[in-house]
Amino acid sequence: MEIKTVRIEAPEGSNVILGMAHFIKTVEDIYEAMVNSVPKIKFGLAFCESSGECLVRVEGTDEDLKRAAAKNMLKLGCGHSFIVILRDAYPINVLNALKRVPEVCTIYAATANPLEVIVAETEQGRGILGVIDGLKPRGIEDEEGVKWRKNILRKLGYKR
Repeated sequence: MEIKTVRIEAPEGSNVILGMAHFIKTVEDIYEAMVNSVPKIKFGLAFCESSGECLVRVEGTDEDLKRAAAKNMLKLGCGHSFIVILRDAYPINVLNALKRVPEVCTIYAATANPLEVIVAETEQGRGILGVIDGLKPRGIEDEEGVKWRKNILRKLGYKR
């Protein structure tokens, strides 16, 4: 077995959701969950089929984000995993809908941070062991950090 990391290359200003599912129907059901969660959402979705033709299946509402999702999923190459790259919405707007999709087993990451995926590769194929989401902590927040956090949540409209 070989262990490697795969860096996800997301377009500037986008967010990434990485997960695991179990059936080709995933592509269409995730598409429906996304468009039903946020009107006019822009996203690309790619799913690694791990049986049959073993293709990367692609859907979405934005051609650039669809291409980015497909490119990342082909590079990642882990069976039955999926990636959603979105704009004009945040993962918090769609995560509950994605978790309710019957085929979705796990969400590994939902982030705008730099994202690396730790992958194991065997003769049979590849699997996701975990993710590295963003950077390591530089310290503990102080009063100024608390003030910034509370202000940004209000600016974004998540708190009053």
